[in-house]
Amino acid sequence: MEKNFGTIEVQSFIDGERFSPYQWVILILCFLVVAADGFDTAAIGFIAPSLIGDWGITRAALGPVMSAALVGLGIGALVAGPAADRIGRKAVLALSVFFFGVWSLASAQASSIETLTAWRFLTGLGLGAAMPNAVTLMSEYAPARIRAVVVNTMFCGFSVGLSLGGLCAAWLIPHFGWPSVLVAGGLGPIVLTVLLLVLLPESAQFMVVRKRSTQEVARVLRRISNDPRLAEGAHVSFIAADTRESSADKSSLGIIVSRPYRFGTSMLWLAYFMGLMIFYLLTNWLPTLFRDAGFSAERAALTTSLFPLGGILGNLCLGWVMGKANPRRVNACAYVLAAAMVLTIGRGVADQFWLAVLIFLTGTAVTSAVTSMSALAASFYPTRSRATGVAWMLGIGRMGAVAGAMAGGLLMSMGLQFGAVFTLLAIPAFIAAFALGALSRRDASAESRQLDQTARVPAE
Repeated sequence: MEKNFGTIEVQSFIDGERFSPYQWVILILCFLVVAADGFDTAAIGFIAPSLIGDWGITRAALGPVMSAALVGLGIGALVAGPAADRIGRKAVLALSVFFFGVWSLASAQASSIETLTAWRFLTGLGLGAAMPNAVTLMSEYAPARIRAVVVNTMFCGFSVGLSLGGLCAAWLIPHFGWPSVLVAGGLGPIVLTVLLLVLLPESAQFMVVRKRSTQEVARVLRRISNDPRLAEGAHVSFIAADTRESSADKSSLGIIVSRPYRFGTSMLWLAYFMGLMIFYLLTNWLPTLFRDAGFSAERAALTTSLFPLGGILGNLCLGWVMGKANPRRVNACAYVLAAAMVLTIGRGVADQFWLAVLIFLTGTAVTSAVTSMSALAASFYPTRSRATGVAWMLGIGRMGAVAGAMAGGLLMSMGLQFGAVFTLLAIPAFIAAFALGALSRRDASAESRQLDQTARVPAE
């Protein structure tokens, strides 16, 4: 005989449970996706000095190659968000990982700047589609009380991927040449695609919103909890409460630019744009800057790897603090700290050891500030438009990544010194901090008005 257990609100159910071994599996898989993303995104920066030597090209000629994947990243993110809100997070994620793996392998066969630019653009399409779906899926399986730290932990994979890229490049390039870095960046994602198809579940909230069968939803949630309401034969229905906040007649894109979300959307886009401008200028051009400063190729790659490595510590610390305080103000403070660090480096550091320490600390501030933006976006939008909201922030922000990569090439061609480049990066850091501060003040004002209106309602 079937037992009727009524209705379960999916997010509230996940929030009330411990972080289960199954959720750890999801976290590890998403971590690996982000690590592969980081490795392939940064690969071009690590092979850039070798390309200049092997092909006899100028630094400025590398600008389009540096930017090609970033343009693809933006387009991939813009397309993938609405697609994931329609057909599912898992399908789009697995396809995108496979896609950027294949085109990374193709990039290793390039014999000219034009061919490499084309392959890197196609690689970027897959990279751009992967990131927002990993963020969305992980945020929808993380309890609210630890969501920021879980998503930021997942994003440590990006820093690991970047650092691994530097370490691999330092060893692979002298032994096997620059194509070996791209080969490594292609094989890993293809193997990972198989694991995603076998082990990764679809988002339970998405399945509820798209009215998938209750048995399918219950089967996934049983792997998180042994709650008797989920047992075989039990009759239970599922809802996703935050879908009530969204107009059913609006598209997912229409929701994120509608009046309740418009200001927040624009401030998230601005902050992420500025953050990625800093991040990608440094990620792509630090090896070249260090070579110009007199570092060997190996030391340049190893010192550059400290920049994303600092993000691992920063992501964990910032995620924890975001769970204890106003997350937007916390992230704004991280951008202010990033501005302080680049200004310090810009003033000049003669000792290589202390320069390496400052590069690590700059990576701690910049990387954690940028990666924490995804947790902010995931918590800002409702289920019906969450993948689109996260993806469009990432996609619009990628324009900042393109601007950073192109600006790096421009600054190199202008002959600006190492310190001057770092000093200029304080400007976008302060703009990002201002945007998040404005969003935080807007939310505080809205909350204050709501409390004031509540206080004026006479008791019945």
